[in-house]
Amino acid sequence: MRARGPGESAKLLLDVVEVLAARSIDYAVIGALAASLHGAGRASLDADLVVSAGVMEGTRIDEALKRAGLTTELRRGDLGDAIPGLVRVNDSFGNQVDVLLGIRGLDPKAFSRTVEVPFEGARLRFVGREDFIAMKVAAGGPIDLLDAENAIAADPKSLDVELVRNLGLRFGASTSASLERMLGDRGLGRRRSHDQGYGVDDDLE
Repeated sequence: MRARGPGESAKLLLDVVEVLAARSIDYAVIGALAASLHGAGRASLDADLVVSAGVMEGTRIDEALKRAGLTTELRRGDLGDAIPGLVRVNDSFGNQVDVLLGIRGLDPKAFSRTVEVPFEGARLRFVGREDFIAMKVAAGGPIDLLDAENAIAADPKSLDVELVRNLGLRFGASTSASLERMLGDRGLGRRRSHDQGYGVDDDLE
């Protein structure tokens, strides 16, 4: 185990990723660590990742983590929950990693758009910026929305607007509308033609 004290959830995350890699399970780091990468940095004692594996595989992942010497708890969500299940990993120092067994609405191709970042002599795969923004808007909490806004504001010109817009649609109409307002605030909203009776700079409501 890499962690030697409290406040080292990222090191515990490396232990978890090592187990997932051995089973060829795709993953993407999300949460506060991803927020820091995408320009929305904030303090957090925990680490989170989502795996390309359904809740039915949760038991096998839980067992694999236990065999690696990690302390785990398998939790299943209720029908309709955005997160169908997770495996919570803890250590004796209070470090914690949540392994999310999918997120409803997340594009399966998100795992092919991850960003690989070196960390502590290893490499971690972080969720891509556009997927991160859509996911955060879908979550909808005040901190989530702030994370999304900051990730957009970090470099609006480099954002793949059409991609993030399509990803938002996967999470539903409410997420899409909130995302569109957020993009509009940064001058990235859709433009309407004069033929429709709107000014070209009008954003979608």
